[in-house]
Amino acid sequence: MPLSVSSVGPLFSVAATGGVMAAAAGWWTLPAIAVLAIPFVISSLVFRLLNRHFPQAGASYHWSARVIGRGASRYQAWILILAYFISIPPIAIPAASYTLSLLAPHAHPTAAAQLAVSLFWLAFAAVPLLGGGRPTARITQFFLAVEVVSVGALATLGVLNWQRLHVPVHFGPMPVGGMLVVAVVAATILDGWEIDSYASEESRRPRSDPGRGGIIGALLAVAFYAVLYPLMLGETPLSRLANATNPLAVWGARLIPGAPWVILVPVLASTAGGLWLTTFILTRALYAMGREGVLPAAFARLSRRRVPHVAIMASLAAALAVTAAQALFSSLGAFFDLVLSAAGFFLLAEFFLDAVTATVFLGFARRRAASGGMPLPPGHRLLGAAAALSSVVMGALLVAFFVYGPVAIGRGIDQVLAVLLLLGVVFAWLTRGARPAFVFHGNDGEPHRSRRRGATAAGRDLLPAAPED
Repeated sequence: MPLSVSSVGPLFSVAATGGVMAAAAGWWTLPAIAVLAIPFVISSLVFRLLNRHFPQAGASYHWSARVIGRGASRYQAWILILAYFISIPPIAIPAASYTLSLLAPHAHPTAAAQLAVSLFWLAFAAVPLLGGGRPTARITQFFLAVEVVSVGALATLGVLNWQRLHVPVHFGPMPVGGMLVVAVVAATILDGWEIDSYASEESRRPRSDPGRGGIIGALLAVAFYAVLYPLMLGETPLSRLANATNPLAVWGARLIPGAPWVILVPVLASTAGGLWLTTFILTRALYAMGREGVLPAAFARLSRRRVPHVAIMASLAAALAVTAAQALFSSLGAFFDLVLSAAGFFLLAEFFLDAVTATVFLGFARRRAASGGMPLPPGHRLLGAAAALSSVVMGALLVAFFVYGPVAIGRGIDQVLAVLLLLGVVFAWLTRGARPAFVFHGNDGEPHRSRRRGATAAGRDLLPAAPED
């Protein structure tokens, strides 16, 4: 639960995406986020349901194997890898910019300086991750406390200064394409709470704990943005927010003139938490895939601290390579918008597939109940309808993005996404020999057991890789 609540990261999310959203949709950003918030809150309930039945480090990748089939699971593995890996550079790049703004507010940093500071942040992220889930959770809890206090202070200052800073509210014509881009990008700010699903094998009560924190985290995310975005848009001219590298700092400079560190320090704390927890999700998924043969077995290796160190270092090294390519060979603004949009698209695709999995799973349960099996609880029937609705909404957004994305983001974004989606088919075919390692959990508090010989854990560490029987 602490990981899910800590992973919301509202300050970093607003700082990283607010400029893109303001430029794409202006005040229409608010209804666009609200539209996506509904299926994401439903998704938190879906994750809770699937965690109770199939707790495993691979989470959604594993659920689709159990419910839909191995082929679908291998394709979802590709989507999952893209979703969380592409999300790391849009965290590391702003982290470097905010750090340089804090250390040298009037300087114009070179690409080499940006890359050096990005390297620092990625190396810094490796420290708690290599220490294990518990150190990561404890550190991020401290950063979450800093962030919550900061959000409360900003909201209070915003309300107190509303009369002095208020700017006219002007929605204008509805920018359909811009709202669509905002809805897709919003996937990067409404996620993170699902981390406890990927930490389920490290939970003391794997069937009851994972998913609870996710529901709280999803609701907190919606509440944070419902407060921050209206205040920021209502007290800052839209022309200054649009495409700003840190719109939160622009608003903060109006609230507290001459003290940029008051905004930058909490944003950096939020950034650190987001970087750790995004990498945490990715590496636990890579661990599960390595254990089952979807990826090389090296990804399933555990260090003496019982963490997947190979997966951690490989993820951060690959993210550094992407960050270096951006810093040295491309336009910062264009690359950032493309990567951020791609991250949002694949995160949305990941949650879409999870909603489909839940819809199929609950459909099977309804048919079993109709044929004389255990009656389906009324809440599960309602959740099945909600999951189906969530699938329709998310699927429609994904399809529509191919129509409006090139206009709002730039030509070529749809071709890039189409190629990556097709490569997923190739990935699923190449990994067709993989065999899922179903991990069976006893009653809460008992050791975890799997079909792999000797694979037991006390509820706080990952299951060790072991030979097949």
